[in-house]
Amino acid sequence: MNGSTQKHALFPIKNVIGFGLSLLLTFVAIALGVSHALAFGPVMMIIMGLAVLQIIVQLFFFMHFTESDGPAYHIIGLAIGIINTIAIIAGTLWIMTFNSQVH
Repeated sequence: MNGSTQKHALFPIKNVIGFGLSLLLTFVAIALGVSHALAFGPVMMIIMGLAVLQIIVQLFFFMHFTESDGPAYHIIGLAIGIINTIAIIAGTLWIMTFNSQVH
């Protein structure tokens, strides 16, 4: 088997593993939120960590982040997306903080 055939032979297994990990991370976040086992702050931090892990699983198992042969355009796109996300979150927090000081 050549390299291309080997990649395609493992394709369904990789998707099943990614799907299983996605389900596991989702169910852990739901169970943590529903159980009220911890205070609000720690629960939010853990859920945000699980969200980051979910993003990593999606990038590597479904979006084939590391399987590109050409230039690293996908890395540039990801960096721009991260910068935009940080700007939107920071702007939202800034607006919510300012709004709470006005009232």
